[in-house]
Amino acid sequence: MASSPPAQEPRDPETLRETVRARYTETAESSLPGCCGPAPGAEGKGPPADAALKMGYTPGELAAIPKEANLGLGCGNPQAIASLHAGETVLDLGSGAGFDCFLAAQRVGPEGRVIGVDMTPAMVARARRLARQHGYTQVEFRLGEIEHLPVADQSVDVILSNCVINLSPEKSQVFREAYRVLRPGGRLAISDVVARRPLPAHLRADLELYTGCVAGAASVEELHGLLAEAGFVEIRIVPKEESRELIRTWAPEHRLEAYILSAFIQAVKPA
Repeated sequence: MASSPPAQEPRDPETLRETVRARYTETAESSLPGCCGPAPGAEGKGPPADAALKMGYTPGELAAIPKEANLGLGCGNPQAIASLHAGETVLDLGSGAGFDCFLAAQRVGPEGRVIGVDMTPAMVARARRLARQHGYTQVEFRLGEIEHLPVADQSVDVILSNCVINLSPEKSQVFREAYRVLRPGGRLAISDVVARRPLPAHLRADLELYTGCVAGAASVEELHGLLAEAGFVEIRIVPKEESRELIRTWAPEHRLEAYILSAFIQAVKPA
């Protein structure tokens, strides 16, 4: 992975959003894997199917959705902890080309509803095209930022997200928005990266690592505090030691597995 000059730690939220949007536009338009890890087309970035299997998806899950929806994005499988039921309404934060949305649609069935929100127009266009082509009538994709969700109050049963919240420069706002749109008793089922120890300043300042789902990782303690502050209860954050093998491939020269891990994040909005 080529690294940006570590001039200073990136702080301006709009600059970070535009940098992330540019990277994922490239990913959507090139059909090459993007995050997490190396940039699109980087040496060592394997096929999306291989990456998804390493994240915990099953061959059956990969076979059940449009192949073009799998861009090798993510750091885990939130479906594994979502316990989705028929008829539920599901929201995916940072839905990309629709991978998790299409899987969720199969679990909630025709009586359910799935909403994907992504801030990259090229991703939304790609996901909408796949939904039309493959008959996912209960799935819709909306253009928007996860800090300002285009979703009504108390209208969602479950929120999914896969390695996206780390990219937000305003994580507290993301969790406040998640709380707003969830119905009482609604739940979070998130896979994301967490910081196991502080990243060195030169890694935090690297925009390539920020867009690669590394430099924006928060600690377990910080995430727990932000979730509780937003109002969530039954908070459970479980780092996955086995994710070290996947993360080791992202940028071997930086030994990122010493600093970050993938984790499952669960929480509930009080009934």
